[in-house]
Amino acid sequence: MDKRALDTVVIGAGPAGLGTALALGAVRGLSCRVCERGAVGQTFADWPPGQRFLTPSFTGNGFGATDLNAIHPITSPAFTLGTDYPNGPGYAAYLRVVASHFKVPVVEHAGVTTVSAADDGFELETGKGTVRARTLVWAGGEFHHPQMPPIEGAGLLDHSSSPAAWAPGGAGSEVVVIGGYESGMDLACHHVRQGAHVTVADAGTPWDDGSKGSDPSFLLAPRTRVRLRQALATGRLTLVAADAVRIAAEDGGFLVELGDARQVLSRTRPVSAVGYGPGLGPVAHLFARRDDGWPLLDDDDQSTTTPGLFLSGPSVRHDRLKFCFIYKYRQRFAHIAGVIGKSLGKDTSALEAWRAAGMLSDDLSCCGVECAC
Repeated sequence: MDKRALDTVVIGAGPAGLGTALALGAVRGLSCRVCERGAVGQTFADWPPGQRFLTPSFTGNGFGATDLNAIHPITSPAFTLGTDYPNGPGYAAYLRVVASHFKVPVVEHAGVTTVSAADDGFELETGKGTVRARTLVWAGGEFHHPQMPPIEGAGLLDHSSSPAAWAPGGAGSEVVVIGGYESGMDLACHHVRQGAHVTVADAGTPWDDGSKGSDPSFLLAPRTRVRLRQALATGRLTLVAADAVRIAAEDGGFLVELGDARQVLSRTRPVSAVGYGPGLGPVAHLFARRDDGWPLLDDDDQSTTTPGLFLSGPSVRHDRLKFCFIYKYRQRFAHIAGVIGKSLGKDTSALEAWRAAGMLSDDLSCCGVECAC
């Protein structure tokens, strides 16, 4: 890499990174580069077999309904892949097609190891040398930051992102899943289909949707609820309203102690499905934190302590708003591009096409509307 300062660098070539780079590409005269630790779509290529999207893809672009999983207004994973619920490798293929078609300036195998902030911008050390930029967008995702519950024996757990968590146990096997939101239910339904007996433990009972409003960031997806009903009908799925408090190896298996004094014995390693952390990697020191530990952002998704550093992707939080699905956080791609472009005196008028396609939200007050029924 050369050492001339670019207008902006995006770190990560997943949907958040590529989507932001595509929006930045609509800003006239702006120089941009994307640094990726592996290949385009690497995180999705690394998804465990059997894991699929929760949100459906559908080619409705011609009717003003952009595919929920698209990262550019005139693309559609449903059209590219010929499926409604893509798996990881399939979605990675879609991302590669988009990056190639729009000639996104991605440098692969250029993982960022350190980031330093200065008055005139940022300096990044990558797997392919040093790069400097006036502004920076972190879009590294969360998949590389799996979380384990803070309990005794947590080292005996497999995380839901690992292939081991998805390995078939076979008919009659026992599986204990800690965490009952999407990852936990996805795994539970997968193992029930394999003939296993599954116990899911979560004191928050995410499967009870009635009191959680209509925001899909706090609800199980419709596809998950359909699969959950099917799994419960087999009689091989038990939902427990209690958290795990201790894991221990016992009698050739694993004993999971729950907060309600119940104990569950499993012959296979229990699974942690409590989610992911913010995954900020080498820019973690450049963000302040909210009380809940997530990055503190201003209204433009910019660090409150490091001007010029933006966050794009599922780690974006504003008050109680969670931008955890692609169709949510893609609303901010063009907004970030507009803020960066205007700060550098560039023409951002082309971004209005993103607004017309329903992919530009610069008013956070409209994001908390509840459905009436």
